Amino acid sequence: MTSLHQFNLQMQPAIDQTMQRVVLSHPRIGQYRGLKDILSYHLGWDVEGDRSEVQGKRIRPLLVLLSCAACNDHRWETALPAAAAVELLHNFSLIHDDIEDRSPLRRGRETVWKKWGEALAINAGDALFSLAFDAIYLLQEKCPEKIVLQSLQIMNTTCVQLTGGQHLDISYENERFICLEDYWKMIEGKTAALISASTRIGALIGGGSDRQQNDLAEFGRSLGIAFQIQDDWLGIWGDAAQTGKSNESDLVSGKKSLPIVFALQQKGKFSRRWLAGPIHTDEVREVAQWLIEEGAQYYTEEQAEAYTRRALHSLADAKLDNNAGQALHELALRLLKRSS
Repeated sequence: MTSLHQFNLQMQPAIDQTMQRVVLSHPRIGQYRGLKDILSYHLGWDVEGDRSEVQGKRIRPLLVLLSCAACNDHRWETALPAAAAVELLHNFSLIHDDIEDRSPLRRGRETVWKKWGEALAINAGDALFSLAFDAIYLLQEKCPEKIVLQSLQIMNTTCVQLTGGQHLDISYENERFICLEDYWKMIEGKTAALISASTRIGALIGGGSDRQQNDLAEFGRSLGIAFQIQDDWLGIWGDAAQTGKSNESDLVSGKKSLPIVFALQQKGKFSRRWLAGPIHTDEVREVAQWLIEEGAQYYTEEQAEAYTRRALHSLADAKLDNNAGQALHELALRLLKRSS
């Protein structure tokens, strides 16, 4: 049994129990008829038995707990309120993202807005946002006030980055051309910020040195960017049977993913076609081939590899020579689909 698997077996139930304490046991949530049902549905608590398909992988709270354990050698339970907080914050963003993207499905079932309407979905997302801060305050039970305040500050800063990145993503939908600098700024906020916050908060609670906190924050940042680049690659060239989504979606929907943004800078055949108007489904195969010919696929793979190396280098710099450190390394390799 690997270090990651051992920690996962212990941590996942504890993460859920802490989240349920914050959400289901909240003294007021139950007073508002139907709100608890919506939140339970989105968080996958309405399903009996194995909930992994409807809950997601809980990667961000795992990063909090593993980072904490790696810095203090296994006392990860102290960081459970922070783990619950980042997962609730993540799910707030998912509910709102689904509305903004008009996504009908999330994890194989109807999204909250599709099932209950936009107004109640926005409200449910707002509730999760507030509950995330209720969760972080629970650190007071076992942590010094200074740690609680620092964790709260990280959460606040991350919320601005997260919503700022989403703002750019939505804004770019109305622009046919953006530059690479625009792309990096978008994913820095939209994808990397919360993953970086997860590892930084975990290291902070675990008593990591300033150097370890910075190294783990950079590990999380680079991990998030590499993960997003990998997702961008899959959005054009991935196997739809494995990714669970059509590989036509990014080209047809006009998403400003990295291969597309890179190819726009080349001002070649792809750029001319893209700027002429929306790509149609029957053009996807040919247009995806142009991206390869113009170097977009190679550039995307090169950037994914570069950020993967940065992530693993930052993790090594933190010098976490214990089982939790090994589990962090294993989790990174698994997320980035690497063997070493």
